[in-house]
Amino acid sequence: MKAKHFIISGAVILLAAIALFYFLFFEGTGRQVLAQVNGEILSVEEFNRELEKVESPLKEMFREEPQSFLESLIVKKLLLQAAKKEGLTIPVKTYKDTTKNSKSPEDILIEDLMKNKFPAPPAVTKEEVKTVYVQLKDQLGGKSLEEVSADIEQIIREGKRQNEMRQFMKELRGNAKIEIDQIRLQKISAKPPESNSEDDLKKALAAQKPFLVDFGANSCVPCRQMRPILKEIGKEYSGKTEVLVIDVYKYQNLAREYKIQLIPTLVFFDAKGKELFRHVGIMDKEKIVAKLKEIGMST
Repeated sequence: MKAKHFIISGAVILLAAIALFYFLFFEGTGRQVLAQVNGEILSVEEFNRELEKVESPLKEMFREEPQSFLESLIVKKLLLQAAKKEGLTIPVKTYKDTTKNSKSPEDILIEDLMKNKFPAPPAVTKEEVKTVYVQLKDQLGGKSLEEVSADIEQIIREGKRQNEMRQFMKELRGNAKIEIDQIRLQKISAKPPESNSEDDLKKALAAQKPFLVDFGANSCVPCRQMRPILKEIGKEYSGKTEVLVIDVYKYQNLAREYKIQLIPTLVFFDAKGKELFRHVGIMDKEKIVAKLKEIGMST
């Protein structure tokens, strides 16, 4: 009985030692495990390092919804693992690799893998070219099939190649052993920017001064590109105008009421709350300010 108790105690001590080692090695060094890809660790540090390479506003959007960016890193690890299984190795860095636009050794390795997996371009039939030509004929400015067949063939071939690659990556992902620490993923998630409410819009309509409403969404890249511009205008002309941001997914009733088809849509209202102008897409700060002054904003 004592021997059994000794064995159990020893096992508990061993597990505790393993847990302590895990904490000291990974947590203590800042290498917090975010995911494991076939046993290979993907840390929070690596996630943050790769995210820093992304330009704004995508960087902020990925920070708010990190799952999609994590998935891209997982697929990249799977591709690198597949390349190593194929016997491919990371190329040696040269002075040319120090230029700003040079590809990383990992990206070159993945390209080599894809060349090995898909050495021959996908076949394209004349019937496929003709079908696409008929579909796009009205947009081709009266050009004949002979004039555009080579371009159409290239487009179809590239589309097929992309589909083959996506299927290959999907199979890699499906056959892999992936473990994601969802709690840690949630902890590193940033809070998305708040939008204005329906009540804010009602107050603006009753405020008796011209104002602007940006109908957009946090998940829309052009919308996010507009946010700093709108924030500057709201701050610089505080008291003279209001600049609202309405999330069309959160307030779908307002999107329907104001007939929003595409985002971002900037809608300009005069002091009486009447819509005088709207613009779809990104708009320069100078043009926005000029339009606000045109509809009655005091200078």
